Amino acid sequence: MHIHKFEKVWLTFGIAMLIVFLSVIGVSAFYLGNQPPSCLNTIDPAKVDTTKPFDKPGLHKVEGKEWDYELVIVASMFNYNPGAVQIPKGSKVKVMVTTKDVIHGFEVAGTNVNMMVEPGFISEYVATFNKTGVFTILCNEYCGSGHHMMTSQIEVVQ
Repeated sequence: MHIHKFEKVWLTFGIAMLIVFLSVIGVSAFYLGNQPPSCLNTIDPAKVDTTKPFDKPGLHKVEGKEWDYELVIVASMFNYNPGAVQIPKGSKVKVMVTTKDVIHGFEVAGTNVNMMVEPGFISEYVATFNKTGVFTILCNEYCGSGHHMMTSQIEVVQ
């Protein structure tokens, strides 16, 4: 079988790039120990209601951190707990979300806050709320027959 010279060059180039890319991923994953962010914080889904800070969902003022508040939210079938929160304008907020049951989405409409919430993992995002108004929290991952009713609100006040 005859292979043209240009085909050999492109085939060699493609195989070489594949080896380089796989080597970089392998070194990053195994030698440097890099993992996806969701692997950093885990929680037992059966004990969410008794594990801090998810035993007291809501907005909590914190001191000595790079953010002003921690917003702790628990997602469960067709609702978020708490259902509504008021945040002062200009506050830097660390949003921490987990779920007890199935995969949910967590999107704050009108902002860049968008996370996937998986049982057994804690999803975190730090955001600054600079605009006043009411922002709706939506589940953007189908979670069952009541998915369309799964909302909550963040009200940013002066």
